[in-house]
Amino acid sequence: MVKSETIGCDVAILGGGPTGSTAAALLLKYNPDLKVLIIEKEKFPRDHVGESQLPSIGPILDEMGVWEKVEAAEFPIKIGASYTWGRNNDCWDFDFYPVEEWRDEPRPAQFEGQRRHTAFQVDRALYDDILLRHAESLGCEVREETRVVEVLVEGDQVAGLKLEGGEVVTARHYIDGSGTVGLIRRALDVESEVEQELRNIAVWDYWQNADWAVEIGVGATRVQVRSLPYGWIWFIPLGPTRTSIGVICPVDHYKSLGLTPKELYDKALREQPEIAGLLENAQCENQLQSCKDWSQLADRIVGENWFIAGEAAGFADPILAAGMSLAHSSAREAAYTILELDRGEIEADWLRTRYNDRNRRNIEQHIRFAKFWYSANGCFTDLQEHCRRIAQDAGIKLSPSQAWRWLSQGGFTTEQVGLPTLGSFDVSTTRQLLNLFDPKGRGGSEYLSSGYNIFKLNLKGATKGKIGVLEEGRIKLIDCYERGERRLPLAGYYGLMVEALQQSSEIAEIIPALRKYLRQKHPDITGPSLDLQLSFCVQALDIMIHEHWVQRSLNKRKPMLRVSNEDSRYIRPTSKTREVLEHQGAKCDIKWNLA
Repeated sequence: MVKSETIGCDVAILGGGPTGSTAAALLLKYNPDLKVLIIEKEKFPRDHVGESQLPSIGPILDEMGVWEKVEAAEFPIKIGASYTWGRNNDCWDFDFYPVEEWRDEPRPAQFEGQRRHTAFQVDRALYDDILLRHAESLGCEVREETRVVEVLVEGDQVAGLKLEGGEVVTARHYIDGSGTVGLIRRALDVESEVEQELRNIAVWDYWQNADWAVEIGVGATRVQVRSLPYGWIWFIPLGPTRTSIGVICPVDHYKSLGLTPKELYDKALREQPEIAGLLENAQCENQLQSCKDWSQLADRIVGENWFIAGEAAGFADPILAAGMSLAHSSAREAAYTILELDRGEIEADWLRTRYNDRNRRNIEQHIRFAKFWYSANGCFTDLQEHCRRIAQDAGIKLSPSQAWRWLSQGGFTTEQVGLPTLGSFDVSTTRQLLNLFDPKGRGGSEYLSSGYNIFKLNLKGATKGKIGVLEEGRIKLIDCYERGERRLPLAGYYGLMVEALQQSSEIAEIIPALRKYLRQKHPDITGPSLDLQLSFCVQALDIMIHEHWVQRSLNKRKPMLRVSNEDSRYIRPTSKTREVLEHQGAKCDIKWNLA
């Protein structure tokens, strides 16, 4: 009998996409002595759908040491996205950075200043290859065109990975970054709950020489998301000449139409006038692809010696372009957790529970927002019954105040320690979106701090605990307050607000103190960047009120805090954006190719 060859390593990673490459790069950055192996079934470069990013990816690329390589590829800079929603098909600009403040700068640029607030739109064939080769340059062994034919299991542990050639890979830790295939997840019989009302079909192709909807300075633009009565279209420039264009449609409605994927695709592009106009001089590459696009979430994503990350852990509807952010962030979390498990200085069960809860909650929040998007968008006139079922199944009430409570279940403070966010979006953005979605204009998502001026910490019944922060390869334990399931970390914007509230309870003294501290800590930031930092402080205060860490009151003899969702520079009607630019001008050249 011929005995199979055994390949030993410290960490075996299934999949060479952004999940696998991110985990490998960070593991080797912080512990170069590790033996890390990536097993990838395909040969890179290869095309892959999912090209639009969010700004949360930039710091991770910088930490990996690959930012300059990605920036050198000159992918378009994503300054934001343009969406249509509502019964009138109104167009809204959703920007990460105020377009009127955007300044031209040479490329490739450093990860600093305005570029910290933007994202990329990437050709995945090139992008994924850059990341994989970077991991390889750090010492990761990469085996492409290598299939895992069996995941060997002993109880709830992975015992090895049997390859097509007969070899068996054994490791101390395993990371499943195999995408929706979920090789380790399936082998361990981990259930994955599919959101029945978010079962869609995606159909896409690539185009040459399509016009960009808007050209902002040197290489910046917005992704276009255009609603249809039966779904929506994405339009994502990937480079000077190449554009990704796809159609999303609920699978049941797609079946009722009796169309082929090609017929659905052509129908959608023909019926959406703005997209059709951008394609007048374009040529399709004619490599149409389609796949099921089902939102799902694994019941658990960590075990004794395995981690599930990226789309293997869960997939949220792509309407908010969060797929790659979830992949990068969960891979970073997995790498940090493995590094700490190897050090043995933090209790292992706590580390695993932390990984499971944080990453599952992040995916879940994006799924929740997708449900709200579909149920509230009046554009989907052919899908009214479908949207009604989504709202009914999720218990969604279409007033922003009720939706705000629904979306915030589970708390904000545990998602990104020190930063007030919901999914990948800050609280201010989330509130504005809820107000925009409101079909009856009832409002209800106003800031809880607005109209008050006295704010006092409420620590009654709270105890001191610990929470983990990822920093320079370590999960650092920092103090927090705990009360029930709520946690208030004494770090980031929350920690800053706690410190300010301990010095004064009057907003007239709190705001100047915050400005002074931010200028001292970040002397290089001014203007929009400083305003954004201060807005995060106010958002943290709002969440502290929401979770009863702060009690508010009003002294009518003193100035009060006024916070408004209106006239935002980050979310506004496209017509308002143009009005602002015409009134005050822009600091760079802007060209529109849409009427």
